[in-house]
Amino acid sequence: MAAQKIALVTGAGSGVGRSAALALARDGYAVVLAGRKADKLEAVAKEIAGKTLVVPTDVREPAAIAALFAKIREAFGRLDVLFNNAGVSMRGMPLEDIPLDRWQSIVATNLTGPFLCTQEAIKIMKTQDPRGGRIINNGSISAHAPRPGTAAYTATKHAITGLTKQTSLDCRAYEICCGQIDIGNAATPLTEKMAEGMLQADGSTRPEARMNVDDVGRAVAYMASLPLDANVLFMTVMANKMPFVGRG
Repeated sequence: MAAQKIALVTGAGSGVGRSAALALARDGYAVVLAGRKADKLEAVAKEIAGKTLVVPTDVREPAAIAALFAKIREAFGRLDVLFNNAGVSMRGMPLEDIPLDRWQSIVATNLTGPFLCTQEAIKIMKTQDPRGGRIINNGSISAHAPRPGTAAYTATKHAITGLTKQTSLDCRAYEICCGQIDIGNAATPLTEKMAEGMLQADGSTRPEARMNVDDVGRAVAYMASLPLDANVLFMTVMANKMPFVGRG
C-alpha cells in the first residue's frame, strides 16, 4: 500500500488556501496548514476528516519558515506538494507614492517567502525516497496584466512567474515539478469589493464578475494529482466574464 502523501499549503486559513487545503485533503493528502492566524488554521483543520498539522507561520520571517519545514520533517519525514499561496494585495495608489516599507512588506510576503519555502521544499524532495514532488505557485492574473495603481503587487506576481520557470528548469534532475496557477476574481472575503466596483484602466469604476473559490481548490488538486513525468506549467482559472481578455 502506498504511503500517504503530504501537502503543505501556506496562507491556508482562508480563501484560496482554505479551498486548496480542503480539496487536497479530499484527495487523500495529509495537509500541513500554515498561516499567520492560528485560530483560522484550526478552524480549517476541523473541516478536514483526515490528518492535518497546524503550524502558525509568517512567511515574512525566514526563521519561521525554517521552523515550519523542520516540523514537517519531524512529523512526516517527507513532502510531496507545496502550494505557495500566502500573499498580500495592496490598495491602488500612484506608483510614485508607494511607501518603501509597504513595497518591502509586499515583496517579503509575495516573493521572498515563496522563494524560501521553495528552497526548503527542494531540500526535502530531492533527498526523500521516493524522490521528487511538486511545487505550485499562486501567480494571479496580475502576473499577466496589472490593475491600476498596484505596482508592488504586480511586480511580485511577475517575479513569481520567473521563479516558477527557474524552479521547473533547475529541479528536473530531482523529479520535482513546478507550476503556477493564475487566479482571477475568486470569490473570497478579500474580493467582495469587486462586486461593488473596481477601478478600470480607462479611469471608470465598474463591478466585476467573480467565481466560486472552490473551483480554484479543485484546480490546485488537479495539478497536484499528475504523475511527476507530467506538469501543468501555467494554468489560468478566472471568472469567465471578468475584464481580462479582449478589450475588457
